[in-house]
Amino acid sequence: MGLFEDVVVNARSAAGVVGKKAGQLVDISKLRISAADVNREIDHRMELLGRAVYESRKSGHDAEELITENVAYIDELYEQLDVITAELAAARGQVACPHCGKLNPVTSFYCSQCGTKLAKEEEAGEGAGEEPAQEPVSPEEAPKSEEAPEEEKSE
Repeated sequence: MGLFEDVVVNARSAAGVVGKKAGQLVDISKLRISAADVNREIDHRMELLGRAVYESRKSGHDAEELITENVAYIDELYEQLDVITAELAAARGQVACPHCGKLNPVTSFYCSQCGTKLAKEEEAGEGAGEEPAQEPVSPEEAPKSEEAPEEEKSE
């Protein structure tokens, strides 16, 4: 009877692992569908925004209120997409670089694309004020300033 009990215990643990993996795959699929839906809505709003600008220029009417409304809504959609992307990366065991957005394994200390130090969850709360040895650079400014010297070097 001991061998039979071992087989049953092993089968149950294997079934539990398979069930957990299947659940993770379902969660990842749901997040990917949500991201696709948000991207589709962003595209739709961008199209509406373009039409509003075109029509206002063509007719000479001021559509500033409509443009502002669409821009605000698109910004909200991008924020939703960022949250979904972060959840998707976490479900896959990855973390996005705060500087360039590249997905890296959660065990990485530095980004494989740009070399930025990746904040670990336990470090994020403790050492938030310790790290920056250089002045922080906004994400919009950083790629432009880094890309220009590389282009000059390659030419």
